[in-house]
Order: sequence, then C-alpha cells, then structure tokens
Amino acid sequence: MTPKDLGTAIRAARHQQGLRQDQLAAAAKVGVRFIVDLEAGKPTAQIGKALAVLKALGLEVILEATAIDQP
Repeated sequence: MTPKDLGTAIRAARHQQGLRQDQLAAAAKVGVRFIVDLEAGKPTAQIGKALAVLKALGLEVILEATAIDQP
C-alpha cells in the first residue's frame, strides 16, 4: 500500500458515507488541509492524524507480515 492508495481508500470511504472534507476534518479533529493532502496521497502526512481520520470513518489498519527477500 502506498500513500496514494491510502488516500484513495479514505476518499472512497468519505464519499460512501456522504461526508464533505470539512465534515470529516471536524469529526477527526484535524484541519481540512490535512484531509486534502491525505486524500491526495501526500507521503509526509502525520501517522497519528491519519489514524484519527481512519477512526472517524470507522476504518482500521490491519498489518500482515509479508515475505522479505534476504540476500
């Protein structure tokens, strides 16, 4: 998953829930600019704020181990 993938998923969930960016920002207690940047896939978005947005949307992050190629 890339920052762009995360932004796309957040935008889709927001649209599905019928929320405007300002409404989501208020629910997550972040600024509208942060929502705009997050949905655009800005790679420097703060993880704590991103997690707050996911929580406000009722989404969660699931981590799975993947095989790592070793030399």
